[in-house]
Formats: sequence, C-alpha cells, structure tokens
Amino acid sequence: MASISVSQDLLTPHNNNNTSTTSRTWLIFTYGTLKRGFYNHRLMESLISTGDASFIRECTTKESFPLVIGPYGIPFLINHLGSGYRIPGELYAVSDRGLARLDELEGIETGHYERLPVDVVSGDGQVVAVEGYFGHRSFGEELWRKNGEKGLREFSKEMGGKYVVRANRPLGSNFVDDVWKFISA
Repeated sequence: MASISVSQDLLTPHNNNNTSTTSRTWLIFTYGTLKRGFYNHRLMESLISTGDASFIRECTTKESFPLVIGPYGIPFLINHLGSGYRIPGELYAVSDRGLARLDELEGIETGHYERLPVDVVSGDGQVVAVEGYFGHRSFGEELWRKNGEKGLREFSKEMGGKYVVRANRPLGSNFVDDVWKFISA
C-alpha cells in the first residue's frame, strides 16, 4: 500500500487517491497508551511501517474533558465537555485499514470505547476537527463519578507503568464487566 499523504495545513480528512480504490484518511487524536513511549504505540509503529498511519504533531483538545484511569490502569477520555482539562496528545493520519485496527484495539464493536469527533489545537493555534476514542457512553459518566469528578491533566509515563496488558488480565474476563466492577468497588 502506498503511504498516506497529509496536507501541511491539516485541513479536514480527505480522500487518498494513491491506490486503485479510494481510501479515506482519518485524523485520530491519541491521549493514552497509543502515544509514543507507551505500550500500545507498537500498533501505531506497525501502522506507520505499512503506510497506514503517519504522525502529524502533538496537540491538545480545544475544550476540556475528563481524563480518568479505570481498571487495569486504562485511560479513558470521558465525553463530558467542559469538565476536566484540555488534554494533550498526538495527532495521526490513518488509513481505513489502520482505522479498522485501531477500532479493534479500542473495542469499538464490544462497547469499550466510542470514536467521536473532537477538536484539537496545534502548537500554532490551528483548530482541527478530528476523532478520538472516548470511554463508552454506557459507563463513561459513572467512571467519571467513581473518580470523584476529578480528572487528570494527562496520561503520564508513571501512569503508563500501571497499565496491565491484555495478556496479563484475568483469563475469561469481560472488559465491560470489569469496568462495572471497578465502578461499584
């Protein structure tokens, strides 16, 4: 596959006509374990190596959102606009194939996260409409309350060290059930 291209001005997602079939380029905001230096960044590296993703730049959410830690040290951005902080992260351009792999990791089909629109601001002040992964609406508000309605300013290296990879989680566990157990504990 030809590598995806991104215009320098980071305008809206666009079609990439470098292949025989048209593939959309998605702009994805990452704020947790997908960032450089964190465990799940290996997926981003794999996508970059196949031309299915490219790093654009660091950015921050335009609006404030709660960022909380759930079970297994997993970070969740909560879709509760105006609470919490403006969250720093990284912006990537991702192909359709790359997006499918990210959606799989984030459990879109199984109700772990939702991919939702979010505006981010780059260092030069440019606002870009992108998408990011938010804790699923079925538990997001409750997870925010469980954390005392206090969010984190960012997902740090220290917090990343507390992340438990899937292979080290209890066998046969159900992630959404584990979130609810965490909330009710």
